[in-house]
Amino acid sequence: MALLTNRLTEYCRKQWEESALPELIQYIRIPNKSPMFDPDWEQHGHMEQVVQQFARWCRSRNIPGLQLEIARLPGRTPLIFMDIPGQSPHTVLLYGHLDKQPEMTGWREGFGPWQPVLDGDRLYGRGGADDGYATFASLISLLALKDQDIPHARCVVIIEACEESGSPDLPFYIEALADRIGTPELVICLDSGCGNYDQLWCTTSLRGLIGGELSIEILEEGVHSGDASGIVPSSFRILRQLLNRIDDCDSGTVGAGEFNAAIPAKRIAQARAAAAVLGDTVYTKFPFINNARPLGDDPAELILNRTWRPALAITGADGLPTIANAGNVLRAKTSVKISLRLPPTMDAQSALQKLKSLLVDQPPYGAKVKFIPDWAAHGWHAPDTAPWLEQAIDEASLHHFGRHAMYMGEGGSIPFMAMLGERFPGAQFLITGVLGPQSNAHGPNEFLHLPSARKLTGCVAEVIAQHFQHVRQDT
Repeated sequence: MALLTNRLTEYCRKQWEESALPELIQYIRIPNKSPMFDPDWEQHGHMEQVVQQFARWCRSRNIPGLQLEIARLPGRTPLIFMDIPGQSPHTVLLYGHLDKQPEMTGWREGFGPWQPVLDGDRLYGRGGADDGYATFASLISLLALKDQDIPHARCVVIIEACEESGSPDLPFYIEALADRIGTPELVICLDSGCGNYDQLWCTTSLRGLIGGELSIEILEEGVHSGDASGIVPSSFRILRQLLNRIDDCDSGTVGAGEFNAAIPAKRIAQARAAAAVLGDTVYTKFPFINNARPLGDDPAELILNRTWRPALAITGADGLPTIANAGNVLRAKTSVKISLRLPPTMDAQSALQKLKSLLVDQPPYGAKVKFIPDWAAHGWHAPDTAPWLEQAIDEASLHHFGRHAMYMGEGGSIPFMAMLGERFPGAQFLITGVLGPQSNAHGPNEFLHLPSARKLTGCVAEVIAQHFQHVRQDT
């Protein structure tokens, strides 16, 4: 039976409006922060509340043969595992997560992280786009196929609860569930971004991430700045010196060769193609203040900066009093949280050791410099897309968005992808998502663009249907 696109579109629209949207509104209200940001997550019970909510909704869909388990390993976050039989023993693996980033300041008046607000086509609140919607999109896509009796392969759906902490629990679940997962031929991840809301975007790479706490101590206690400045070096200036070992403060370029990698020619070509579509929206999508500007004005180079080149950020600090309480004191210590994005092909553990050596060796002025690593996530570089999948993706984009699909790397990290790429080297990947312009995952005013979520759901359904046709022809 041929898949009827109009019927598929209408089915997805109705399911999103009548079923998924009310659940997402309820989900946004729950502050189920990832364990890195809520060490007492188990006692607080927010994570369990969401797990139970999502599991209850999934079971209520009455998918024939659905096996759903809330998998639990001692001392680890729970994981929702679903096994959905199909008309082929081949396996499609769909992935999402349900844990959230912390609140962040700067939300608009009347908006907040745990306060769902539906404003036109946008659902505001923490976690809707990153990545609570994925559970609903995954199951609605399969239900849409069943609505038309369109066959599909066996599908495994994994929804984890610690992705925003670097997925530390996931490898243990993948190992524990290995026999039940099997060997997927196609992996669909819905936790990525999109360059715009006008077409389907496929992620070709993800950067790695390393980080930790860097502390510089020069005095046993703070002293009067008038007495000591000019004699005692400032711990903040020592921090500046150490950071200069990593990146150039004028250009932002990470010059250390240890953190750079060659960019494949195909990815450069795709970046240029994406830049031709996006133009200056590559940088105008960010909330610059008046007269502020990006690091450069070449969209293709900016895309490569955020997808293949290393970049340093300071995401937190201790030892700095508020301005209201800042006396004339030369402080004894400064501590900052370092986040260093890595090229997709770089080994994160090796890079982390290099970073530590770069920061702590030969400390200026004999200061006590300490670096405590807390993050090392490998990047991911997609294998070449098979012709059948490339065609299926493009046709799905044309059917639901009216424009051809685009390919581009993403600057963020999804540790699960590197893990799966290593474990299943023969798998094909569709990594996509709804984190587009101004959606602002991790920051204030995060929103889910609902039309894109509905259209993406239809695209996923079509790709799964085409996968079945492909494996049937091969057998």
